Amino acid sequence: MASGFFAVLDDIAALMDDVAVASKVATKQTAGILGDDLAVNAEKATGFLSSREVPVLWAIMKGSFVNKLIIIPIAFLLQFIFPPAIKIILILGGLYLAYEGVEKIIEYFFHKKDKHEEVIKEIEDGETAETAEKLKVKSAITTDFILSLEIVIIALGSVLEKSLPIQIITVSIVAILATVGVYGIVALIVRMDDAGYKLIEKSHNKGFFNLLGKSLVKALPIIIKALSIIGTIALLLVSGGIFDHNIELVHRFLPHVTEMGKHALYGIVAGLAMFFIVSAGKKVYSLIKK
Repeated sequence: MASGFFAVLDDIAALMDDVAVASKVATKQTAGILGDDLAVNAEKATGFLSSREVPVLWAIMKGSFVNKLIIIPIAFLLQFIFPPAIKIILILGGLYLAYEGVEKIIEYFFHKKDKHEEVIKEIEDGETAETAEKLKVKSAITTDFILSLEIVIIALGSVLEKSLPIQIITVSIVAILATVGVYGIVALIVRMDDAGYKLIEKSHNKGFFNLLGKSLVKALPIIIKALSIIGTIALLLVSGGIFDHNIELVHRFLPHVTEMGKHALYGIVAGLAMFFIVSAGKKVYSLIKK
């Protein structure tokens, strides 16, 4: 009885060792996409009133967990039943990300908003601030779904040769770390100004902590603007990377161009194509509706 018990413990220890090694490899392979995920989600989680930042971020984080709870079992099921479906889903997701990235660029250059416009306000068609907030949260969760899918697939691909229990545990660990890590850092970023004001208050406008507090307050708008730019670039790079890694013809195209250059080009081209298709679709829908 005792020998059997210790044999089980040995098996569990061996499994944990294998999971630790596999998780390290999977995390390393998803590091790039996690960086993009951070930039995209930080940009998505900003632009709200200070009092709404944490509730909004919490809502997006819960949505991210739900996304992964949906994606992980489906990914394993598709990998078992019809592996090519994974690539098809990734490519469709890549088209969505490319469209979002290009739409942001076009909106910035051709549809600039009034500089004095409130962050979240009443919109001309009567849409309330609460509705606008919900729409942005929904958009953030949708984008997170595509990025989460990419993370899960990359993590799964790194452990395909392992046993099923190791695959499941490893992918689950990477998914949890990705969600907690990314949104934890995002939370720190969006609350920088509050931390700065508290430091200024505690230091009574004197000394090192006063200087640090003022630096945090001044740095936040710069960081948010930078993250907005980085997030847009990340959308295009992630989408271009999806096309490059999952479409053989695209992968062989432009062999002498750097990987980042190719990914950016593919993302822009796909995004422009999707933008014109969606715009045409909206016009046709409007005509039919009339």
